Amino acid sequence: MQEQSRRRFVGSVTSLAAMGLSPALPHLLAGCQQQIRSASQGDPAFEPGYLALHRSGVLRRRGEELWQVMQACRLCPRECGAARLDGEAGFCQGTSQLRIATYHPHFGEERPLVGRGGSGTVFFSNCNLRCVFCINWQISQGGEGDPRTLDELAEMMLRLQARGCVNINIVTPTHYSPHIVLALDIAAERGLRLPLVYNTNGWDRLEILEMLDGIVDIYLPDFKYAQSAMASKYSSGADTYPEITKSAMLEMHRQVGVAKPAADGLMYRGLMIRHLVMPNRVGGSRDVIGWIAENLPKDTYVNIMSQYTPTYKAFDYPEISRRVTHQEYREVVEYAEQVGLTNLDIQGMRLL
Repeated sequence: MQEQSRRRFVGSVTSLAAMGLSPALPHLLAGCQQQIRSASQGDPAFEPGYLALHRSGVLRRRGEELWQVMQACRLCPRECGAARLDGEAGFCQGTSQLRIATYHPHFGEERPLVGRGGSGTVFFSNCNLRCVFCINWQISQGGEGDPRTLDELAEMMLRLQARGCVNINIVTPTHYSPHIVLALDIAAERGLRLPLVYNTNGWDRLEILEMLDGIVDIYLPDFKYAQSAMASKYSSGADTYPEITKSAMLEMHRQVGVAKPAADGLMYRGLMIRHLVMPNRVGGSRDVIGWIAENLPKDTYVNIMSQYTPTYKAFDYPEISRRVTHQEYREVVEYAEQVGLTNLDIQGMRLL
């Protein structure tokens, strides 16, 4: 059925059932609604990687191993050593207490991640990078959010699935990766089957990513900076960002490969890189794009983003206190095409 026909059919069945014309109609309606719900969630034959690890017990074991890393925390490249299991906050401001700001279907992500039901986003509080221009600074640095249990996180995932979301999109996950893996194990036992999107700032330790091998279906990292000095200036001293992020990209690609939409238009597996074009070329966009073209397949999915908006502390830095110009954005797109990248998301150009 086409979508419009399905809606008319469901509406007709609902009206007839409400009038009591057939006792069988409520069952017919329930079946039809289930078919629509399943269709909105993508390919029913798809099985996320974490399910096999759940069945073998490996998923829980990996979560427990990650949990122990918080004894003297080394989950992120800062390796701050905070005793998070004893209640000490790391540089990210996270302890062993999980904090979540919000969760809901999100329709502003890349089109292959949205579908009809939206991307099932879970926004975690706090962040290890702490960028001065963060648009979500109230969450990432203000600590906005509520304490949650692993069981509650698992239930959030299941609710997003029930609402028709096409994936589970965990936003800023690095400092809560143990919690996520353990909650995923609980949710898998209760019927979760959506692909897992690891929506990260890209500054991820290789050793932690290796522990996520087979768990994550879609990696969605930022590649913010090409120069250490810029990363340090705008992201709280993260001078190792370019070097570590390049290693992370290679490992992510090794695990999940090139991201290409399936026949239904949805993404189920692969690496999707985001690069935010910044004013006055402070992100080193040409170098970022050039590195991707030289070190990853030419059909690597790259979203060249134009929506930089100065916020939070950006106005303390004159060079990033404005939006990007059409020329600044266009030159990045043209360079990406020049170096042979073929799988570009450049929808943002229409915004300028």
